[in-house]
Amino acid sequence: MTGTADVVSAAADFVDRTLQNEGAWYRADDVGARLGGVLASYGSSVGAVRGTVRDALRKFKDLDHDGTVMLASALWGQPRPGSRPVFERRLAAVVLLQSRVRLLRHSDLTRLEGFLRSAQAADLTGPLLTDVLVPLLAGLGERERQRAGVVLARWREDPDPQLRAAAGALEKGLSI
Repeated sequence: MTGTADVVSAAADFVDRTLQNEGAWYRADDVGARLGGVLASYGSSVGAVRGTVRDALRKFKDLDHDGTVMLASALWGQPRPGSRPVFERRLAAVVLLQSRVRLLRHSDLTRLEGFLRSAQAADLTGPLLTDVLVPLLAGLGERERQRAGVVLARWREDPDPQLRAAAGALEKGLSI
């Protein structure tokens, strides 16, 4: 690993460790029950997730576009091979993207599509749509907006009902 990959790995470890330390079993049980057990939970509060991301961005100041999307992907994935994805890590990825939405590009729609497909929780898809995708698309120039329109048209025809719904909501909200 070199440069950005080292920073991303250290930042992901920092976020994961902090979220685990902030967790409580009763919140973890609540999240598990609410989500039907599809995602693991550390039991960290939303405030702890937001604070952890804020602290990570202060500690790892040099995260550019690539570092930001790499970190979001690292947090979205499984913490260890064979383990279930963790709700609070995924929420931290959403908060990170919310915080850095100005860095995102139309080419990031494919990565965000993967997040939408695998979210498994409305608590994740809602903020991804309203706080990441809507501002991302609204901030695009004409040429990039046309390219994004092609992606959204593909989403509209996708067999995944969640992706079709996301495309409809985005097009309705942005008149693309």
